[in-house]
Amino acid sequence: MTPQDALAELHALGDPARAAGAAAYHKAVRPYLGVTVPQITECANRWRAGLDVAGRVALAAALWDTNIHEARVAAAKLLTQARIAEDGTVWRLIASWVPQFDAWAIADHVCDAGERRLVADPSRLDEVEGWTQSPLMWQRRAALVITLPWTKQNFPKAQDLAIRDRVLSWCSAYAEDKDWFIQKAVAWWLRDLSKHDPERARAWLEAEGPRLKPWARKEAAKYLT
Repeated sequence: MTPQDALAELHALGDPARAAGAAAYHKAVRPYLGVTVPQITECANRWRAGLDVAGRVALAAALWDTNIHEARVAAAKLLTQARIAEDGTVWRLIASWVPQFDAWAIADHVCDAGERRLVADPSRLDEVEGWTQSPLMWQRRAALVITLPWTKQNFPKAQDLAIRDRVLSWCSAYAEDKDWFIQKAVAWWLRDLSKHDPERARAWLEAEGPRLKPWARKEAAKYLT
């Protein structure tokens, strides 16, 4: 599968009316083809099945560089896989995309791929922690979105609990950030955590919640009684 062939498939699936709606909805200035996420996922799964890791990385990089919305989503989908034996090049490509984020949809698809690489090698959290100091809001936000797997374990190990506390410290640093997307990401992290570790979520909200925007504090506490 060449980048040209992959792009031809995406173009063939495009819908001009849907593309116009997507451009208005996502607001990021780039080309839109009007291909649905399920269609993109089907293409990416099929392409991935015929490629080794190096081939997937090369195709993903080429698709990303087109700056086409659907091609960037497809690039992320190509790398969304739980088990990859040698995943260093995959992680490096994903991490290289983070400073280029400019809209939530592509960012979230990339973070979905990145979550799996972090779970496979939690030492990469040292790099992610550096994102929390970025002047780019989307990169700061990505540090929380990509670590969402640590909100979901019902029976976390000691290492996982330490990671929860580490990310909660990032949430504390973000608590007074006025950007809506940062407030939303903090609320999202706490809300998901409260389903599996209500004591930690409650303790954080009691200590730090007053520094959040009222709507974000309410969202974070949605599942706490």
